[in-house]
Amino acid sequence: MENKIQKQVELRVPVARVWRALTDSGEFGQWFRVKLDKPFAVGRTARGHILHPGYEHVVFEAVIESMEPEKLFAFRWAHPRSHKKEEYSSDYRGMPTTLVEFQLKATANGTLLTVTESGFENIPEEWRMERLRGNEGGWEQQMKNIEAYVAKRT
Repeated sequence: MENKIQKQVELRVPVARVWRALTDSGEFGQWFRVKLDKPFAVGRTARGHILHPGYEHVVFEAVIESMEPEKLFAFRWAHPRSHKKEEYSSDYRGMPTTLVEFQLKATANGTLLTVTESGFENIPEEWRMERLRGNEGGWEQQMKNIEAYVAKRT
């Protein structure tokens, strides 16, 4: 298995609409299911609690790496050893990270959104496959989430 995940979806809305859903932290939180503490800005750490049932104890923490208007939104986030409530720690210092990149491209029907998460080789081998499998399914769901979100809120 590769050390990256890539998913694509064509959204039937303009690039500007997809860009807002990705980079407005309030909108991002609605479809991603996280309550964030402040707006996204390059170099800033965004934190908040995951709202997905069963994961409310997990803290979302991401350092915003890039915001190229209507082209690229990227952040780096940490991978704790476990998300199980009894083993989980929200202290991410020293935890391995991966890079998440959202690329937008105008199409005849709207916007091609590509998400790529790379850098899984930074995660210790003992839990790398678990993270790859979990995030593979997670990004599959998140692409459906953003598709439904922008379709209802154009």
